[in-house]
Order: sequence, then structure tokens, then C-alpha cells
Amino acid sequence: MSLRSLTRLNANNEIKSPLVSSILCRYLSDSLKKSLESVQKNDVVLFMKGTPNRPECGFSRAVVQILTAQGLDFSKIKTYNVLADNELREGVKEYSQWPTVPQVYIKGEFIGGCDIVLNMHHNGELEDLLLKEGLVDPKNELEQEEK
Repeated sequence: MSLRSLTRLNANNEIKSPLVSSILCRYLSDSLKKSLESVQKNDVVLFMKGTPNRPECGFSRAVVQILTAQGLDFSKIKTYNVLADNELREGVKEYSQWPTVPQVYIKGEFIGGCDIVLNMHHNGELEDLLLKEGLVDPKNELEQEEK
């Protein structure tokens, strides 16, 4: 018996087989799907504990500080406080297959959590990526170094 024969799709192309649904994925609400779709629609997305102005864990605070140091404007970053929505908190972990928050996405690509972002910041990879993607102005980078 093939996997295809076990599944039926409804009008929205959603899997109707409970067996296959439980094996392949868990149910994602429309609001969670919308939040996760923002990963593809926004240049930078940050799932964090708290908000950029009030991070509620040290790892989220560190990522905010790193992104600020890189010259990113937080008014242009889509942020989500996962503490305000447990479904989002768990759903983003499944989406990325990464067990912790914060999580950073740049141009739809999962970059990583605090440890990876910190490492990329230290070795220059994050700056290179942000410049390549046109998310920071090289001129602003020089001005910040002079301060």
C-alpha cells in the first residue's frame, strides 16, 4: 500500500487521513500558518522571548544586541514574542526543526539561534550576509565603526 493511497486531500489540498496527518505533520492553525508565512514575506524575521525593547531571556537579548550592532533597523524586522502564544512557540520549533528560541530568518532562510548568530557575528559572516542581501548600508557600517 502506498502513502498516496492512504491520503485524501480536501478542497484546500489538506491531508484528510488521520493516520498520515499524525505521521507527517501536526495541525497548524490558520493564525500559525500566517505567522510562519511571514518568514518568506519579510527580509528579517525574529522569533524571540519578549520584544526587542523588552527581551525576556538572555539569548533573545543577545540576538537583539547583535542585530542592532549590525545596523539593522528594528522597525523593519518582523518580530514575534513566542511567550504570548504557546502554539507559535512550539510551531516555530517544528517549522525550523530547531529546538530553541530565539530564531532568526533572513530572506526566508533559517539562520539559526543565538549561538549561531553570535558565531556569525564574531567571524564576519553575518555582516557579509546582511550586506549581500542589501539589508544594511555599507556607509552606515563605516559610520558606526567611527563612533
